[in-house]
This record gives sequence, structure tokens and C-alpha cells, in this order.
Amino acid sequence: MAAFPSTVRSKNKLVLWIDRRLPLFSFAQDAMMDYPEPRNLNYWWNFGALAGIVLVIMIVSGVFLAMNYTPHADMAFNSVERIMRDVDYGWLIRYIHMNGASFFFIIVYIHLFRGMYYGSYKEPRELLWMLGVVILLLMMATAFFGYVLPWGQMSFWGATVITNLFSVIPVVGKTVLTWLLGGYAVGNPTLNRFFSLHYLLPFIIVGVVMLHLIALRQAGSNNPLGIAVKGPQDELPFHPYQTMKDMFVLGVFLVVYALFVFYAPNLMGEAANYIPANPLQTPPEIVPEWYLLPFYAILRSVPDILFIPAKLAGVICLFGSIFILFLLPWLDTSKVRSLRYRPWMQLFFFVFVVDCLALGWVGAHKPEGPVILVGQIATA
Repeated sequence: MAAFPSTVRSKNKLVLWIDRRLPLFSFAQDAMMDYPEPRNLNYWWNFGALAGIVLVIMIVSGVFLAMNYTPHADMAFNSVERIMRDVDYGWLIRYIHMNGASFFFIIVYIHLFRGMYYGSYKEPRELLWMLGVVILLLMMATAFFGYVLPWGQMSFWGATVITNLFSVIPVVGKTVLTWLLGGYAVGNPTLNRFFSLHYLLPFIIVGVVMLHLIALRQAGSNNPLGIAVKGPQDELPFHPYQTMKDMFVLGVFLVVYALFVFYAPNLMGEAANYIPANPLQTPPEIVPEWYLLPFYAILRSVPDILFIPAKLAGVICLFGSIFILFLLPWLDTSKVRSLRYRPWMQLFFFVFVVDCLALGWVGAHKPEGPVILVGQIATA
């Protein structure tokens, strides 16, 4: 059978020969160069591509860290110290990975709020939006498993508190908890399980991201006006217009990222995690990483509800706060996509953003005094 003709614009004979047999270059040209984008996209639309680049940085740095990490309760903490002190540029790789997690969540949260503001969850992008929420859930699980790996005080006790949430699930809760821990308490089997899951989940995230991109290609990009494009007069090719904006945003991001990595690498971390895990000494305050603080605040703020104890009610509200995002395309019945033309919804949107920040503040403080009241109001 004769080879199919290549559609790639190249005079390189090797490129043409490969593309006739395996159309990688044609696919790249179609997906990343000729793909039409609305001409009125602003810089908020660059955070999706930036999230993909940070995901690659996280996977590559994580693979190098895994080469020198020992997933054993007696050696994990010392292996991390060895990476920092003895492995060539180990300190740099670890700081890139550690701060990359925080920046990954910042970028994804901005991407999520942008989608909410401009109505990117509305028809025909419902599945695209739901896949994005699945990515967020996988990110939260991956970040939690990774937070446990240094096996410091906050890692150990954070794992103890969060895993115990599964015990409130009716009927199967204790069985699930025992399977997750590999026993009846957080220990060496738990660390092995978390290391395996932390290494595996980023590749699952890559798979879901691919589905996300396929759904985006099928539905097309939304735009600030929320109005469907009518034809070539409303569109521009992805390259060079969108790629140049992506490169500019990437350059700005890398400058800020480098400032944190080199000058303030522990600013978004927890000092207690530089103390080896001690099962016999509970830290004065147990807090998760900052990007999980709003959910932690919800968990702590919910009181007993009728016959449902506070712990179970908190877990229900915690997962409900994420599950409701799946229903957003059907909860918002307005025919107008963009909040630019919906002033009342703009008000509710910014109240919601402030509410999320308030929950983050509540999660970072002890549940006493006005913190309790603010947490309950913000949770409601």
C-alpha cells in the first residue's frame, strides 16, 4: 500500500518521510499551529498552557527525586536530607518540585475561576469543565500523598488526621482506612502506598489532561464575550498569536518562580516538617499546605447537623464543595455565558472569591474566638 501524502508544511525529506507513515508532524501542525482561536482572547486564557508546562516540570523533577528517595519510615527523612546536602543540585530539584506544587495550584485555581467568570462550563463545554474538576481532584490527592513523603512531624500527623476522615464513611469506612494505611496506624506500609500513588497519579493526570484537550478541540475555546465565533473573520491561528502570548506569560512566570526557588524556598512550606516524625509527640497545631486550607476550614467549621455528627457532616460538606462544581453547568440556567453582562452574578462571583480567601485564613488559624464564626459563615 502506498504511503499517504503528508500535509505538513516542510521541505525536510526526513520529516516528510516520517509524516507519511506516522503523521506526528501533521498532527502537531494542525493542533498547535493552524488551530483557530478566537481573536479576542485575553491573558487569562494563557494559564491553561502554563499549567501544562508546570505539570511537565513537576513530573521531571519528581522522577529525579524518586531516584534518590527511600520510601521507608526509618530512612525517608534522612534520604530527603541527603538529597538536600549530598546529591548534586538535589537542593535545587527539591525546591523546584516543592514550590512547583504551590505554583501549580495557583495557576489551576486562576484557570478555574476564569472558567467560572466567563461561563466556560456552559454548553457545549460541560464535559470539558467536568474533566477539569477531575484534574483538580487528582491534583489534591497527589499533593497530599507527596506532602507525607518527607516524613516530618507535619507530614506524619497530617496523614494521621486526613486518613482518619475515611473512618466516618458508613459501613465500609474502617475497612477502607485499614487498606489505605496498610495496617491500623500510619506507618511504613502507609508511606510505601503513598509513595507509589504519588508517583502514579501525575501520569493519570496527564491522561485526563489529554482528554481535556480533546474535549477543548471538539468544543472550541470560549472567549471573553461568551459569544460563538462566526467564521475566519473572528479567528486567528494558534501560532504565532497565542504561542507568543504563552511564551511571554511563561517568561514572567519563570522569573517569579525563580525568585521563590532561590530566595524564599520555604515561604509556602511548614517549618515543623524539618523535624523527624515522632508518633509520640503531637504538634501544637496540625495544618495542611496552604492550597488545601479552604477545604480544611470547611471540615473544621461544620457543627453537628440533626442526627449527623460534626465529623461526618464536615466530610460531607468538604466533598460536597467540590462535587457541586460538577453540577455547575446545570445549576446556571442563564443563556448568557460571560459574567461581563451579568452584574448581579459578578457580585456573587467576587463574594465567592473573597469567601474562598476567608476560608483559607480560617484554615491557617486555631479554631477559637472569631475564627469559628468566620469559618461557619464562610462555609455556609
